[in-house]
Amino acid sequence: MEAAAIMAIALANGGNKPPDWQDFVGIITLLIINSTISFIEENNAGNAAAALMARLAPKAKVLRDGKWVEEDASILVPGDIISVKLGDIIPADSRLLEGDPLKIDQSALTGESLPVTKGPGDSVYSGSTCKQGEIEAVVIATGVHTFFGKAAHLVDSTNQVGHFQK
Repeated sequence: MEAAAIMAIALANGGNKPPDWQDFVGIITLLIINSTISFIEENNAGNAAAALMARLAPKAKVLRDGKWVEEDASILVPGDIISVKLGDIIPADSRLLEGDPLKIDQSALTGESLPVTKGPGDSVYSGSTCKQGEIEAVVIATGVHTFFGKAAHLVDSTNQVGHFQK
């Protein structure tokens, strides 16, 4: 685009006429608009990654030493047994153990607007919301190793420098 702007001014100066600045100014204006939009979109993508990470559940009900305790979700490790009930945000990717089937809202992950029924042996993903039921589950992945964490990490890890930033 920059080359087009320079060519517009250089080629418009035929026959010892004064330069025609209209094409040059028009192209430069389009460049500025394009880089402004790119900058805003890149900034919003960074904000989206932060929002994805913030959506992860901050607390979880976990079985420790035979007792149910409320712990930060950040200290969960694979193998921990957690309790999932109505209204809970799933704190880590987990496999459901014995209990009644759950209705899980996975719309943040899949875009599916209807809750999905999950029973014993099924996997539930971090960031999903329990809409019905109560069951215990074993943690199988945490942090950036979860389905949700991998997506957030991919969005956050893009290091492309925008045109405006160059």
